[in-house]
Amino acid sequence: MALKAKATQDFVEIKEIRDGIVVLKNGELRALVLANSVNLSLKSDEEQKATILQFQNFLNTLDFPIQISVQSRKLDIRPYLLLLENRMKVQSEPLLKLQTKEYIEFIKNFTDTVSIMTKSFFIVVPYFHENLTVDTGIFKRIFSKKNKAQKMTEKEADFEEKRLQISERVSVIEQGLNSCGIKTIQLGTEEIVEVYYKVFNPGEVEGKIKLE
Repeated sequence: MALKAKATQDFVEIKEIRDGIVVLKNGELRALVLANSVNLSLKSDEEQKATILQFQNFLNTLDFPIQISVQSRKLDIRPYLLLLENRMKVQSEPLLKLQTKEYIEFIKNFTDTVSIMTKSFFIVVPYFHENLTVDTGIFKRIFSKKNKAQKMTEKEADFEEKRLQISERVSVIEQGLNSCGIKTIQLGTEEIVEVYYKVFNPGEVEGKIKLE
């Protein structure tokens, strides 16, 4: 008897992504915060110690768990090359046009021999919400009489409450990292979808997610 292959979605714990929040199948929420890196080697010994101490203090002040994810991707150089080619076409000075063409060829040859990688740093902020479940008695009979509209309204209100709670945690993360000299930005729905798409499609080149 042949086994029925499971769809990829069966192995992914994500139920939906909405309003910049990842909703898991078990009801938990996740928010993703993109952070830039700090090159400690460019700092003095005192600055390095101060930065590390600030980061340590930041971690010690947290009363909820976080996950730090580092992703390395091959940089997609094609948009940059296309930009150069378009500029070369509108240049009227022959010398500048030739220099641009030679520069394009240099970039192509360099990227063919050397893999240019980019690293992205993500802070995964969780929120766990425990719901009370009533299985028997009068309360079950009362709850079972709720119509579909009422259940949807309660579901939206519950999501909004959770979203506000996780937003507060994101604010704590952003303030703590900013004190360490690390810039942060919370990802929206489209950016989160792109992140997870890259996770499950590792062969793809780097996308558009940037920290301005």
